[in-house]
Amino acid sequence: MSGGLSGKEIRLSKLFSGDRNAVIVAVDHGQTFGPLEGLTRFTEAVERLGEADGVLLAPQMVRFSGRLFRGSGSPALIVRLNWNTIHCEPWDYQEADTVQGFSVPAAVSVGADVVLASLTLRTGSEKRDARNVRLFAQLAEESRGLGMPLIGEVFPPGGLRTRPDAFHDYTRSACRIACELGADAIKTFYTGDRFGEVTGGVPIPVFALGAEKLEHEIDALRLARDAVDGGARGVVFGRNVVQARSPAHFLRALKDVVKAGATPEEASTHLEAP
Repeated sequence: MSGGLSGKEIRLSKLFSGDRNAVIVAVDHGQTFGPLEGLTRFTEAVERLGEADGVLLAPQMVRFSGRLFRGSGSPALIVRLNWNTIHCEPWDYQEADTVQGFSVPAAVSVGADVVLASLTLRTGSEKRDARNVRLFAQLAEESRGLGMPLIGEVFPPGGLRTRPDAFHDYTRSACRIACELGADAIKTFYTGDRFGEVTGGVPIPVFALGAEKLEHEIDALRLARDAVDGGARGVVFGRNVVQARSPAHFLRALKDVVKAGATPEEASTHLEAP
């Protein structure tokens, strides 16, 4: 049979309803932050996210997701496969040692539609970089064999975000490396006015992440707008959604910006008044 969709394409298409951009909410912070504000009451928090196109979480937390993934029209279930010390911001870890936390077959068993694995390079050790690449490539091959789409999370080594030009150059290169190693989509930081070089450097969708909670909700909407204008096919926002005054209202506003092309000012009518 020729011309048909692959399993990967079918699963990944769940994120892009009507070929529009995707809004993904990340709620996997507990793996490296512990009980984060907005996610302490986990089931209650995630059940507010039914309007998202996808929700990223730790696979072992699927059992606490309540009604979120039940029924037609529910968000795509995205699970994280590896654990990276660089995400342990409260402990100021810097070396980006990475280990596998979950296998792709195990992700299939919990109902995953998409899997995600992080990749950090330029860690200060060529051997560590090579180990990180080896694990990422193994997960990519395992995903390919099961028809499971893999989002590659391109994350910088410690301190690089304070150097904008070097950070952009790293992100542009590392995104291409992740693609060449088998990623089907990319999750990474918005790098500013040159972000189009990042999205233009790979033939796969790029999602911009929201990172830390911004002080004003409209600033998070502006970040999303800038990323989409720079070629992103959507966003992966966590704290800016779950720590919003009203996560459901903010999610609606974010969808208007990312999927419907609204300006942040137009979409802000959805936001709960301060």
